[in-house]
Amino acid sequence: MSAAEAALGPAVVVPSVKMLLSFGIPTPSQPSRRLCLWRWSDGKLNWGCDGLVKEWKKSYLWMTRQERQMTLAKADDFIYKETTEEVGMMGLTAYMWKNNPRIDDMTPVVCTVSSIDRLHTWDVRKGNLKWTSPELSGSITHLKTVPQMRIAVTMDTSRAINVWDCVCDDAVSTFVMPYRCYSLEAFISMDGPILTVGDITGDIYTFTLPELNQISRVKAFQFRIDVLLCSPHKQWVFACGLQQHTYSKVFLMENLLKPSAGPCASFSLPFLSCIQANWIPNRESKIVLMYQSVPRKIGFMTLSLTTKKIGDKTNIEVCEVGNFLLPNHIDGSDWMGVSEEELIILGSGTYLFIFTTNGILLRQVDDHLTAIMHLRVDHIRVLATTVDGSLHLYAWEEGGRYPYLKKCCELKSVTPNFTLDRYFYDAICDNDSIVRVVSSETSGFSILMLYTLKTSLQS
Repeated sequence: MSAAEAALGPAVVVPSVKMLLSFGIPTPSQPSRRLCLWRWSDGKLNWGCDGLVKEWKKSYLWMTRQERQMTLAKADDFIYKETTEEVGMMGLTAYMWKNNPRIDDMTPVVCTVSSIDRLHTWDVRKGNLKWTSPELSGSITHLKTVPQMRIAVTMDTSRAINVWDCVCDDAVSTFVMPYRCYSLEAFISMDGPILTVGDITGDIYTFTLPELNQISRVKAFQFRIDVLLCSPHKQWVFACGLQQHTYSKVFLMENLLKPSAGPCASFSLPFLSCIQANWIPNRESKIVLMYQSVPRKIGFMTLSLTTKKIGDKTNIEVCEVGNFLLPNHIDGSDWMGVSEEELIILGSGTYLFIFTTNGILLRQVDDHLTAIMHLRVDHIRVLATTVDGSLHLYAWEEGGRYPYLKKCCELKSVTPNFTLDRYFYDAICDNDSIVRVVSSETSGFSILMLYTLKTSLQS
């Protein structure tokens, strides 16, 4: 038995109504359904569009145990595999589907985009190639998946949006956009599976999935939309352009889904030059924005959103709850994330810095020998990839307690001789596996690295 298995224990605490209220979440009329939807708003329980599985508590306990298993894992608890197939230089990566508490033999599957204009899927546990799409007419620029439906959505330079089931050779559906697009989001809303797309003219398109039937087209800006971010419980959509000096906006999702109900409610956020944005996990109406001030200082603003009904019109109200500039001794960062305890983490050089939303520096993490090249943050974990090829797995401390972030393990690639000419593109994880791509810009060499917990293979 591994250290991770021994430490799990049988007991798992399900949040009470009192705990929900402490997070500002209203007491649900249907506690089981609302509790699971709040805890796993991205649909990790795989309940689909018709509601939760009947055995919600069993699923809740299963998911909680899986999360704890990953946060307690050490390097020796993983089985490591590398792919050997020649599929060109790999880039964008996403889970096609994850572990499913209702299907015992469901293995995680990931999608990758390659430089030969194809989409591939891989069995994470076995490390083998499962499926390859036909060659597309353009290079794939965006990849999104909806694991609950087991579909992938791609957008390419020919302006084509394709929906794939990654089993059949042909796309399930295709839609050619009138203009080039730079952003898209795929998710399941209360009205069903949805795709939103932002184009170069500043329009937001909303489609059904998998059919790609157009629901609405809303003018957001007079310039291209680089970022679309849907809030955790699908109430809001954040939109911005990264290159233009203008204000970002938030939209009510219900207006995008039901345009006949009236004018689309939106709010322009109160500053220029947004660089990145993150919705706070499990906080439906709070968003943290990274922005650039004058002269070239990096700042972070936290906003709380509410709606107010006046007659037949819905107004969006925004309250600033935090705002600060980075101290002079911290260089600007390309990587940031937010915990559900409203802690901001950013990577700068070889360090991770953890701040409150008001700018109090809580901790400086100096576990890394080389600079941080990529950061992936969710409500449970932080994945930091460094120039020397190491991947550092951290877990957020429960309740936002000191030391706020605990080091779980460091994972190194078996492949030797990592050099600075290699670009570490992406790292993703679920509750029993970690997947990352390492690619060389100079040689076109690419590796897909797959780490699977031994405990998940035995369960």
